[in-house]
Amino acid sequence: MEGGADVAVFAAHADAVELCLLDGPGGTEVRIPLLDVEHGVWSAFVPGLRAGTRYGFRVHGRWEPERGLRHNPAKLLLDPYARGLDGELVLRPEVYAHAVDASLTGDLTQRDERDSAPFVPHGVVLGDLPAELAVGAGERPQVPWADTVVYEAHVVGLTRSLPGVPPELRGTYAGLAHPAVVEHLTSLGVTTVELLPVHAKSTEPVLRQRGAVNYWGYSTLSFFAPEPGYATAAARAAGPAAVREELRRAVRDLHAAGLEVVLDVVYNHTCEVGQDGPCLSWRGLDDRTYYLRDAAGRPFDVTGCGNSLDFRSPRVVQLAMDSLRYWVSQVGVDGFRFDLMTTLARGREGFVPDHPFLVALATDPVLAGTKLIAEPWDVGPYGWRTGQFPAPLVEWNDRFRDGVRRFWLSDAREAAAGRGVPDAPGRGLREMATRLAGSADTFDPQRGRLTSVNFVTAHDGFTLADLTAYDRKHNEANGEGNRDGSDSDTSFNHGVEGPTDDEGVLRERRRSQRNLMATLLLSTGVPMITAGDELGRTQGGNNNAYCQDDAISWVDWELEPWQRALLADTRALLALRREYAVLRLGGAVPGRPPRESRHDLLWFGADGAGMSVERWHDPAQRVLQMLVDGRAIGEASVLVVLNGWRDAVDVALPVVEGVEKLLPRWDSAAPAQEAEQEAGLEAGLEPAARRGPSALAAGAHLPLAPWSVRVLATA
Repeated sequence: MEGGADVAVFAAHADAVELCLLDGPGGTEVRIPLLDVEHGVWSAFVPGLRAGTRYGFRVHGRWEPERGLRHNPAKLLLDPYARGLDGELVLRPEVYAHAVDASLTGDLTQRDERDSAPFVPHGVVLGDLPAELAVGAGERPQVPWADTVVYEAHVVGLTRSLPGVPPELRGTYAGLAHPAVVEHLTSLGVTTVELLPVHAKSTEPVLRQRGAVNYWGYSTLSFFAPEPGYATAAARAAGPAAVREELRRAVRDLHAAGLEVVLDVVYNHTCEVGQDGPCLSWRGLDDRTYYLRDAAGRPFDVTGCGNSLDFRSPRVVQLAMDSLRYWVSQVGVDGFRFDLMTTLARGREGFVPDHPFLVALATDPVLAGTKLIAEPWDVGPYGWRTGQFPAPLVEWNDRFRDGVRRFWLSDAREAAAGRGVPDAPGRGLREMATRLAGSADTFDPQRGRLTSVNFVTAHDGFTLADLTAYDRKHNEANGEGNRDGSDSDTSFNHGVEGPTDDEGVLRERRRSQRNLMATLLLSTGVPMITAGDELGRTQGGNNNAYCQDDAISWVDWELEPWQRALLADTRALLALRREYAVLRLGGAVPGRPPRESRHDLLWFGADGAGMSVERWHDPAQRVLQMLVDGRAIGEASVLVVLNGWRDAVDVALPVVEGVEKLLPRWDSAAPAQEAEQEAGLEAGLEPAARRGPSALAAGAHLPLAPWSVRVLATA
């Protein structure tokens, strides 16, 4: 506003609130009382307040920590709506509202009187972008879900070591949109870059005390300001407005290349951690309103991070919605992946599928048409809610991850040990077929089979290469005695733990990686690739590299021949997905509602006969043929053939009316294919030029190697 600015902050239980301007004469702090209060919002018009001003709040009120009243005017608090930040957190006793000693432990009941202002980040006033610079829907790629391939990446990890990116741009927002990065993403065939959190963050005290950092960024300091550490040195020197602009330009440049940008957002908890953590923003403003408490008024953590935001509070819902709209309208992003989203939909009695926040997401005009992805669980009571989130949300599918890993890895480990495959839920052909078909046992068929975001790996857990090289986690570098991270048994080292020179072991590992990638990219649903998996990236067996801002986490772009071959295979599989509409549509007929039936998928055994009830329930059956049938919609059909056992087999191709010949398109076990694909890619050949053998007639026999996938298609 001309001549000044309106200031407002929510602090429902405060007795008084002061706006603190930190750029007074001689660097002094100017305190301005906010006198108007309505529904817990303190406000005032402040003449002369302009963009670039550093500021914070001081809140006066009762000190009753056991009741969530932690007001302490000695602590300078960050505005939850701050668009820009200046300075970093210095972990000292002064930043705690309660009294602590040098070890940062102390008495939660005693209020600390020391000033925190010199040691905490300050908000910086930034105006909204001019209307002509705001991002409109027409400027976005708007990739349909059917065509979407998600690529989960970290701003730093993706670009830090890429040779084509200039050193000053590596690990930055600007580097993310550099032509070398764009070329890799577009030539790979992904459509949507999902960035690990770029909201401003602060490393937790326990990590700071041992000299580590929160690399992943799931420790939010501000829901509106971008993380300054990911900007170039030039942008940081120019100030918060330049940091925001660098990110906005990166999004714009990725859009120009046809790539969407989705942000991984963490609205379930904040960087203030548990009740014994620092007092930086929400805790000092209104701990009782912002943070979740049980019926007895005690802090209730359902995230495992020390605190949980209380989405029963209208102001918390408003904060999240305002933040989402800001990132869409001002920065231009195309959607969000919600970390631990069950927390965001908890009401008085737990998870509520028609929670006000979910209703707001579905009806908000600014968010209409954006991509909204749920991580459908948290660690609280009844926190696993996969398949229960309403439209327009799609969901990470952990059942896909676990089922596919068991089929190709856990079962292979059992077979290698001379044991049979366990006849148990989550195993065998029934489980594999369910995952290939879009997990109809999990998601509402009325919504169609694109509700499932399929993944084999994500930022947490083993990389694709490490899934095939380690039976056990190796997280010693994290400094937690290897106690952190998952103890899941769905990996298989193929006989040797970690690095090896055994060519037989290496050959089997690489085939397993191709099998996993093929299953991911050929299944019904929306596939998500973790950055570097297409290159065989390793973390040395670390399955929880959240605090590793180093070569453990960064993508290594110096590739060996087998890694270039894996990249070629991934490109070829994604090209097949683009070429054949039936692999993308998930059973939907364009222009018509989702079909309840699943007649577009036909299932056959090794002899080419249809799968009977007895076959589906026979644990000895380990060969499956899936025909993704395009005849009803006038499209080509694709046959995916799996051999999930240690013996080779001759498969009889199915005889289906109207499917007279099938062209071999891809084979995970063909040793010559790797070099041929690489040569084909370098020559710019399309997948059709790499078909290899000529067409096979229906009913013909097809040799299938142990533990392998073959893909055929009609002309």
